[in-house]
Amino acid sequence: MSIKNESKFNHKEFLASLTQKPGVYRMIDATGSIIYIGKARNLKKRVGSYFRASGLATKTIKMVEKIHNIELTITESETEALILEQSLIKRHHPTYNIQMRDDRSYPYIALTEKEVYPRLSLYRGKKKEQGRYFGPYPNVNSMRETVNLLQKIFRLRQCENTYFENRSRPCLQYQIKRCSAPCVGFISPDQYARDVRHSVLFLEGKNKTITKELTQEMDRASESHEFEKAAIYRDQVIHLRRIQEDQFVENQGGDADVLAADLTHSFMVVHIIYVRAGRVIGSKAFYPKFKLAETKADILSAFISLNYLRPERSSHIPEEIISADVLEDASSIEEALCRVAQKKIKLSMRVRSYRAKWVKLAQANAELSLEALISDKKNIRTSLIELQDALKLDNEVVRLECFDISHTSGEGTVGSCVVFDDTGAVKSDYRRFNILDIQPGDDYAAMQQVLDRRFTRLTKGEGKMPDILIVDGGKGQLTQAAKILKKFQLSEVFLVGIAKGVSRRAGQETLFIAEEAGYREIVLASSSQALHLLQQIRDEAHRFAITGHRRKRDKSRRHSVLEQIPGLGPKRRRELLRHFGGQQELKKASLPEIMKVTGISNKLAENIYAWFHPD
Repeated sequence: MSIKNESKFNHKEFLASLTQKPGVYRMIDATGSIIYIGKARNLKKRVGSYFRASGLATKTIKMVEKIHNIELTITESETEALILEQSLIKRHHPTYNIQMRDDRSYPYIALTEKEVYPRLSLYRGKKKEQGRYFGPYPNVNSMRETVNLLQKIFRLRQCENTYFENRSRPCLQYQIKRCSAPCVGFISPDQYARDVRHSVLFLEGKNKTITKELTQEMDRASESHEFEKAAIYRDQVIHLRRIQEDQFVENQGGDADVLAADLTHSFMVVHIIYVRAGRVIGSKAFYPKFKLAETKADILSAFISLNYLRPERSSHIPEEIISADVLEDASSIEEALCRVAQKKIKLSMRVRSYRAKWVKLAQANAELSLEALISDKKNIRTSLIELQDALKLDNEVVRLECFDISHTSGEGTVGSCVVFDDTGAVKSDYRRFNILDIQPGDDYAAMQQVLDRRFTRLTKGEGKMPDILIVDGGKGQLTQAAKILKKFQLSEVFLVGIAKGVSRRAGQETLFIAEEAGYREIVLASSSQALHLLQQIRDEAHRFAITGHRRKRDKSRRHSVLEQIPGLGPKRRRELLRHFGGQQELKKASLPEIMKVTGISNKLAENIYAWFHPD
C-alpha cells in the first residue's frame, strides 16, 4: 500500500485509510530514495506518531519534512515485521536508520572433521568448509590466546594440509611441545582423537569434565607404571586448573553477550562484553550512526535487531543477550531472536548477582569508549585545520588518501591506499593493489601503476576525489604521482610526499610539495598536530601494504613446488621427500637416482627431472 502527492505529503488523507495491523513502513523522499524503515505492532498508531503537533525531536521533524511517500508491507505479527525490517535495512541502508561502520566478519576457531588428524585453525569469513566452528570471538587476540592454550595443553596440529602431507620429520612446533607430530605418526589416531575431544570440551567450557577424565587417565597410567604418559596428563590437569583460577568469574552462567550503550550529541557507542561458558573472553566497541536515537534504549534496541537478526549470525547467537537498559520492544525482539536462531534465546534486563557486574563493566567501558571517540574527533578536526594552514590551502581539507608500496626484494609487490577524513580512518574505502608486469623492486613503476588504477576507477565513478594525495617517499615517488595527476587532469588534487629525514627518526620527516617549478620542502615541528596526522596516515598505509604483501608472500610459500608437477600426487611427493630428505636434495638428484624412488615410474622421473632442469 502506498500513497503519493506531487507537492506535499498529505498525511491526514494517508492516516485516514491506514490499517491497524502490524507491518513495516518505508518513508521515501522526493528523489525516490528510502530514508527510513520502521516496524510497528499497530501501523496506524506508529506512523501517526510522526505527524503529531508536538513532542517530536528536532531530528525527527527534519526527517518528516523530507517525506514524499510512505509504502507499507503488512505482516502476520510484530515479530515477522521486525525480521522483515532488518532484512530491508540491510538491503537499502536508509539514511535515518542505524548504520554500522565496522561490518567485518568475526573470527572463529575452526576444527576440521574429514581428516584422520583434524586441524585446528583461526578462521574468518563464510563457513564453506565442513567442520566445527567455535566463537565468534571479539577480536583476533582473544582467539589466538585460546588457540595458544589449546596448543600447550592438547597439542593439536595447525598446519595446512599441503604442509602436513609432505612432512618427512617433525617441525619446530613438535620441538617446542606445541604439536604431537601426527604428520610422521608420533601419535596414534585414537590418542589424537582423545585430544580433539578434550579440545572441544575446553572450547565448550566443560573444563571440570576434562579435568576429571584426565585425572582418571593419570591414575591409570601410574598404576600401569607408564610414568611418562602420567606426567603428560598431570601437566594438562595443572594447565586447566590454572586457567580456571585466572578467570574473573568461574563456571557461572553459559554463553552471553552483555550490551551497554552511551550517547552524547551525535556520537554514540555500543560496547559488548563476550561471555562464553561462564568466562569473559573479551569485549568490543561499536560506533553506529543512528540519527533518530534519543535514548540508550533506542540505540540498544536497534543495534540488537541489526546485529543479531541476520541469517549469517543465526547459528552463533548466544543463549542469552543481556541489555543494560530496559527495551520497550523486548518481547518482540526476543521472539524474533528465537525464530532466527531456531532455539531458545533469552533477552535479559535488570539482572542481578555476577551478571550485574558484567553490565556495570560494559557500561563503564561504553562511557570510556565514547569519551575517547569524542576526543579523537576533536583532535582530527584540529589537525586538519593545522594541516590546511601549514600547506597554505584556501579550501577546507576533508579527505586525504595515502599510497605506499611493500615487497621483499621484489617478491609479492603490493600497493595500498588508505583514506582519512574528518572522522578518522575510513576503512571501507581502503584498497590494495597487486602489482603486475613490472621489474621486481621497481618502486617507481609500482607507484605509477597503483595511482593509474586508482584514478582510472575514479573516472568510472568509483570512489571520491581526495583533497590531498600523500605518497610515502621523496621526489622520485612524487614525480610518478605528478605524472598520473597530469594524465587525468586532476590539478585540484594537492600532492604531498612524506619522506624520513637523514636520521630516519619519527618527528624529523620532510614534506615535499609538488609545484610547477619543482618541489618545495617543508619541515614541520615535531610537536605539530599536522605532522602527527601525516605520520599516522603514512604508518597506516605502510601497515596496510605490508599486511597484504605478507599474506601474498606467505600464500605462495605455503605451496610446495612439487605440487605444480603434473602426475605427482601427495603419496609420491611424500616418498620423494622421505627418500631425499627435502626439496633441495631432490633438485640436485640425477635422473637415475629419482627413478630409484618407490612408486616413481621412469616417465614420471623424467618429468620431475625436467621440471628442475628445464635447460
